[in-house]
Amino acid sequence: MDSIKLGLKENWKQFTLLVIVNGFVGGMVGMERSIFPQFAEVEFGVASKTAILTFITAFGISKAIANYYTGKLANRFGRRNLLLFGWLIAIPVPFMLIYAPSWSFVIIANILLGLSQGLTWSSTVVMKIDLVGEKDRGFAMGLNEFAGYFAVGVVAFITGFVANNYGITPYPFYVGIFLSIVGLLLTLLWIKDTRVHVNKESSSNKTVQLKNIFLETTFKNKTLSSVTQAGLINNLNDGMIWGLLPMVLFSLNYDNENIGIITAIYPTVWGIGQLFTGKMSDHYSKKGMLFWGMLLQGVAILFIPFCSNFTVLAGLSAILGLGTALVYPTFLATIAQTTSPQQRAESIGTFRLWRDLGYAFGAVISGITADFFGVNYAIILIALLTITSSIVIKFRMPSTIKNINDHESE
Repeated sequence: MDSIKLGLKENWKQFTLLVIVNGFVGGMVGMERSIFPQFAEVEFGVASKTAILTFITAFGISKAIANYYTGKLANRFGRRNLLLFGWLIAIPVPFMLIYAPSWSFVIIANILLGLSQGLTWSSTVVMKIDLVGEKDRGFAMGLNEFAGYFAVGVVAFITGFVANNYGITPYPFYVGIFLSIVGLLLTLLWIKDTRVHVNKESSSNKTVQLKNIFLETTFKNKTLSSVTQAGLINNLNDGMIWGLLPMVLFSLNYDNENIGIITAIYPTVWGIGQLFTGKMSDHYSKKGMLFWGMLLQGVAILFIPFCSNFTVLAGLSAILGLGTALVYPTFLATIAQTTSPQQRAESIGTFRLWRDLGYAFGAVISGITADFFGVNYAIILIALLTITSSIVIKFRMPSTIKNINDHESE
């Protein structure tokens, strides 16, 4: 145990490998990001907004469930084993999309993708927190989420470019074949488990344990539940952007390449921004960062239906990315600070369960609203929900986070 050290510098080799691996994880989502609504309509004749967004619903529900069980089972089976299992599930996905005989088969592929994302992304999050200890948690989460979402943006642009020049299928999905195989090999050959680092931190950590991790994270603990509701709303609006923004741009007669650029700016700014916002969350008010981040997102989304200019839409996409960058690493750093090392994985898993159910809620709510009232009304509704979430943080979340859990839930 004495040979095990916590810290970013002390574990930089494993940490760097995990950052790279999470880039490959994010790239698997980017594969679908800019092309899927057109893929549905062109290849399978699926025109209903609700029907098209079923792929996001399937993805969100399966990822949410995988997140929860990754957190719950991490101590029992090991983080590395769950990461490996997630990559094994990912490998068939691009082949299923290339050879899909029906839209139902595409939905099944997205269920597998969601399971894979939950297992792989959750594992890399928990492993990085295990390695760095308390001092650099926000920075660690910023690097992790930067790698994942920067890769989402880059691959979204690449697949949009490939689709524009070579067709919507099969060439964009070849990217996914490469990412899944290399991700599996990196994990198999070089990633090590981090349970020993958890035991090391537990020996000196005095944080009071939660009585019921699921209930405290979801409802009772004011800090954890505020973070959880914001996470759900964040991914609710992300699910809407994923599904409806390409439709809006397509209706404005943008081609695949320009759609790819606008849709890629958001996750790219989100990704790069976390290099800075993650570190900020180690030094500045987490509550303030969460409030302003959610408010920025809501305002940016609110303006989308009223704009058609490429530069303005690109700017709104960047503002949305900045707002998301403020909250994303801060969510995880706040939970890690509020929970004990032995309960951290399960609390993060519970948060990520609700956060990624936001994909499903966002797809269903925005899809039904778009079909009945129009896409613009769906976007406005999601914007108002996002602004409401910032208000919940403002008035429910305590300003001081550290050690609040020993009295907050009594």
